[in-house]
Amino acid sequence: MNRTTAYATTTGITVPKTEGAAAREVPGALRPAVVRDLRDRGGHSPYGLTFGGGDLVVITGLPGSGKSTLMRRAVRGVRVDSQDARDRWDTRLARFLPYAVYRPLVRLAHYAGLRRALRAGTGVVVHDCGAQSWVRGWLAREARRRGGTLHLLLLDVTPDTAMAGQRERGRGVSRYAFLRHRRTTRGLLRCVERGSLPQGCGSAVLLDRDAADVLRRIDFEG
Repeated sequence: MNRTTAYATTTGITVPKTEGAAAREVPGALRPAVVRDLRDRGGHSPYGLTFGGGDLVVITGLPGSGKSTLMRRAVRGVRVDSQDARDRWDTRLARFLPYAVYRPLVRLAHYAGLRRALRAGTGVVVHDCGAQSWVRGWLAREARRRGGTLHLLLLDVTPDTAMAGQRERGRGVSRYAFLRHRRTTRGLLRCVERGSLPQGCGSAVLLDRDAADVLRRIDFEG
């Protein structure tokens, strides 16, 4: 059984029909779009996602939803995760300063690393918290410049599941920040379910926790 999802961008975005994970063309979308819903499949979802060589992929979802875990496990190639930047700075400064003091440095380091990765011209998977829409705009422009497409992977988990994920990693966000992320993620999810993708995105994949746990490979052609 073929359980690999392939996205090709040579003549626009195409998603071959594969057993157990058929693409859904959503009528009424504001722009041509492919939305692939892998939720509620009881784990019967693809083991791998393969994108075009010049494509960019954004993984988004609530804090604690499992974005970093998924990236570490599945991404074959270049990944840029803001959590990695924070971990590096935490090692240096967490014993001396609260995170709020050096958070701007973490963000600068993350975006500098993202810029370097994009300049290489290869496919990149990026962790996006969902609250920074300008980052997706930047990535969409870069994807168009290189002749590729920006794809969105959205982890759809309940707030309780996300909070449990934060507790498991021993680090969370403030109540205010979590509520802000929750509103942003909920709005993005509703738009994607209607087929109205964020500006510049060519496709979206919706994952619940079971589908994310099954996924073992995210890579690029070539």
